[in-house]
Amino acid sequence: MLKTVLTATTALAAGLALTAGTAVAEDRSDWPEAVTVGTASQGGTYFIYGSGWANLVAEELGINVGSEVTGGPVENAALVQAGDAQFGMVTMGPAYEAWTGNSPLAPGIEHDKLRAIFPMYQTAFQVIALDDGDHNALDDLDGTTVGVGPAGGTPGTYWPRIFDTLGIEITPQNGGAADLAGQLQDGLIDGFAFAAGIPISAFSQVEAQVDARIFGPNEEQIEVLLGEYPSLAPFTVPADTYASLDEDVPTVAMWNMAIASADMPESMVYEITKLIMENNDRMLQIHGAARETLPENFVFNTFLPWHPGAVRWFEENGYDIPDDLEG
Repeated sequence: MLKTVLTATTALAAGLALTAGTAVAEDRSDWPEAVTVGTASQGGTYFIYGSGWANLVAEELGINVGSEVTGGPVENAALVQAGDAQFGMVTMGPAYEAWTGNSPLAPGIEHDKLRAIFPMYQTAFQVIALDDGDHNALDDLDGTTVGVGPAGGTPGTYWPRIFDTLGIEITPQNGGAADLAGQLQDGLIDGFAFAAGIPISAFSQVEAQVDARIFGPNEEQIEVLLGEYPSLAPFTVPADTYASLDEDVPTVAMWNMAIASADMPESMVYEITKLIMENNDRMLQIHGAARETLPENFVFNTFLPWHPGAVRWFEENGYDIPDDLEG
């Protein structure tokens, strides 16, 4: 009798395993064989963070995921819209411009395939310059050459606008974060204005090799910028973020969201969202900015529809996605 029960139990278990395996196979039948995540330039937070979560997804879900060096959010939105990347990362300012057909890379084309999948962190606007006594504030950069990041990125898009709004005339120099950091150290540019999750590795590398100053807009300039750009919010860079800081640095910041193409299977996006949202400890091992990669921060997306796979995970876990943002 005991033998019969064990045999039946074993058979049942085998049947369940087979059924589960078939379900998984069926569930993944529409998953692409490989996907790409658009990141940004090497030396910036996007590249580190994006490559990290791409590797985490590949490791845990067995998906062939590649991370691509790009110009940043503006280009990432265009790549996802065109189907050249299946996933990417965007700051909400460039994302809104892309969504409404005002992307600098594709003017007139509404990027209607973009779907949010999880909140990332805030991108802080910061400037680093050599500590030579001449460049201690934004106003000191008037008439100088300033590195502003890749042309398709958040800093490359917004810093020239910010300087113009504040009446500060600069000659913008585009380039990757690591490249511009080297140009600053070599005296080829007078300042390096960037925007990324903190700490920015390129800034840390500069201050480790030369005496440097890190600063942002002053209080009056911050008020002007908040009034001019609705996608910006007040932000403080804590003094312990960089070795060269003696006190907190007030500035402005913009939220980031990870995105997927609307064409991606619901089950795939659900599993990716679940993995990232339920493993913040793993994300923190990738980059400190992930301390804000928390599900409750979904509220900082106010216009971009959420992918159905992401909606399913959030609502299963008690987060109410607004009806008009269910993509």
